[in-house]
Amino acid sequence: MKVEFCGHSCFLILDNGYSIIIDPFLTGNALASLKPEDVKVDAVILTHGHGDHVGDGITIAKNNDALVIAPYELAAYCEKNGTKAHAMHIGGAYNFPFGRIKLTPAWHGSAVMEGDIPIYTGNPCGVLLTMQGKTVYHAGDTGLFGDMKLIGERHEIDLALLPIGDNFTMGISDALYALKLISPKKVVPMHYNTFPVIEVDVNEFAAGAKDMGFECVVLNPGESTLV
Repeated sequence: MKVEFCGHSCFLILDNGYSIIIDPFLTGNALASLKPEDVKVDAVILTHGHGDHVGDGITIAKNNDALVIAPYELAAYCEKNGTKAHAMHIGGAYNFPFGRIKLTPAWHGSAVMEGDIPIYTGNPCGVLLTMQGKTVYHAGDTGLFGDMKLIGERHEIDLALLPIGDNFTMGISDALYALKLISPKKVVPMHYNTFPVIEVDVNEFAAGAKDMGFECVVLNPGESTLV
């Protein structure tokens, strides 16, 4: 499985001839490594309704006739706006042609803004994506929570994608503690340095993870790691 970082919390995952994109915030993201029109995928996974996560998801799904996979209310919103959608909810799992998805809790908010009006899009979530026997945990936007320990106990996580930017999500200290609860084989930090309010020193997180015995791979947009 190849996992490519596209900037912010967006990842392109390729395995066994399938291509999946998660939280494709590309337009308006100065750090993004892709343009929406260049994305070729089979499915779009959305963790919650905020603009820096839904991003170009609807456009990409329409361009590719791809399936949007998201929590129920957000899936309904995308379907209303012209995409194919598969609705899920926290704790539920489903086997797709490309692999298995299970949604996990995430402590955050979720709304699409239409002008100045927020449109509620259900609970935010994290995602466990299993393809060819390898599992990636995309935590979504979240604070630290104790049930991460259950996620780690119930699932063998080959790669964890964790937010570290603070202010809206976990900061470095909490993300390092999350590593102890999840116990992944490898971690890639995300959701940092896109905006001034979430600027942090990613090397501090990488060093802390290494000191704890975890393999940390810091990816620049456009770079990838194998799982």
